[in-house]
Amino acid sequence: MPYLEKIWANKILTNGGPFHQQLEKALCDYLGVQHLALFSNGTLGLVTALQALRVTGEVITTPYSFVATAHSLLWNGIKPVFVDVHPDTLNLDPARIEAAITPQTTAIMPVHCYGHPCDVQAIQKIADNYNLKVIYDAAHAFGVQDAGGSVLRHGDLSVLSFHATKVFNTFEGGAIICPDAKTKQRIDHLKNFGFVDETTVVAPGINGKMSEVNAAFGMLQLQHVDGAMAKRQSIAAAYRDALQGVPGIRCLQSAGEQVANYSYFPILVEADYPLSRDALYQKLKDNNIFARRYFYPLITDFPMYRGMPSAHRENLPVATAAAQKVLCLPIYPALTLQELQRITQLITE
Repeated sequence: MPYLEKIWANKILTNGGPFHQQLEKALCDYLGVQHLALFSNGTLGLVTALQALRVTGEVITTPYSFVATAHSLLWNGIKPVFVDVHPDTLNLDPARIEAAITPQTTAIMPVHCYGHPCDVQAIQKIADNYNLKVIYDAAHAFGVQDAGGSVLRHGDLSVLSFHATKVFNTFEGGAIICPDAKTKQRIDHLKNFGFVDETTVVAPGINGKMSEVNAAFGMLQLQHVDGAMAKRQSIAAAYRDALQGVPGIRCLQSAGEQVANYSYFPILVEADYPLSRDALYQKLKDNNIFARRYFYPLITDFPMYRGMPSAHRENLPVATAAAQKVLCLPIYPALTLQELQRITQLITE
C-alpha cells in the first residue's frame, strides 16, 4: 500500500518512472549483471531481442519449451529450425546443432529448461565457428548461477520472464539482459516505439514498457525471493527423498548449476511405472493435486509448426519421448510437508 500511495503521489504510472528505474538497478545488483531492460512481459522481450540483433532467416531452437519461444521467431518473420534435446537435461543438444545449420541460419535460441543451464560453452563454440548470434530464452533461469556467475551473462542476449508463475514475478513482466550500455539504449528505444525524445523516432519500436505498479510489486518480491527459493529447495529435496527408488519414476538431475532456483520439479514417468503419465496426471487431479505436463504437446505438434521438415517426430526422438513422460509436481513456498507427503503417497502407492 505505501508503494501504491507513492505511485499515486508521483502521478507517474508508466513510461520509465521511479519504480521502473529502481527495479532495473536492484535487479542488476541482485543478478550480478551490468545492464538490464525491463519489459511488460517476457514474450515481448524475446521479440525485441531478435529485433535488436537484427536476426533474420533461420534460427535453431528447441521443440521442448513453452510456445512463446518459437512464436517470437514467427512474429519476426524468422523460420524456426527445431533440433532435439539432450536426454539428461532436456536442453537443446549441442551435438545436433551443426547438422541443422544452413546458409540461412543466423542465430541459435536455446532455453535453460526448468532453470537448468544449457551447455553454454559448446553452444558458444558452434556460434563462433559459424558467426551466429545466441539469444537465450532464460524464462526459467532467474537467479541461477554456474561456476562463473549468473547464467544470464552467456550469449549475445538473455531474456527473463516475470510472469505470475515464475520464482520472481511482477504479475506480468520480463527483462532483457544487455551486455553493454549501447545495446541497452537500442533496446530501450525499441520497447518505447523507437522514441529518443518527444519528437524523434529512430526505429520501428513497439510498446514493451513495464508499468510502475508492476515494477513496485517487483521491488517487494525482491525482498522475499531468497526465502522463497530456500523453501523451494527444501521441498525439492523432500520430493527427491520420497521418490527415490520408486520403480518407473525418474527425477531430473542438475546440469552443473552452482546456484539453482528450484522453479520446477519435473519427474519422468517411465514404462515400468504401473500407470501411464496421463493416468497418473488424472489420478492426482482427481485428488485436487494439479500437476502440469510441461512440456506437452511439443511446440512442433502445434499446427503452425508441424508442417516444417525439422518438426517431424523422427527428427526429435528425445523430445518426443520426454513430452509423453514428463509431469511437473506442485512446488511453491507455501506447500506444506503434509501436502507433499500426500502427493508422494499417491505416486508411490
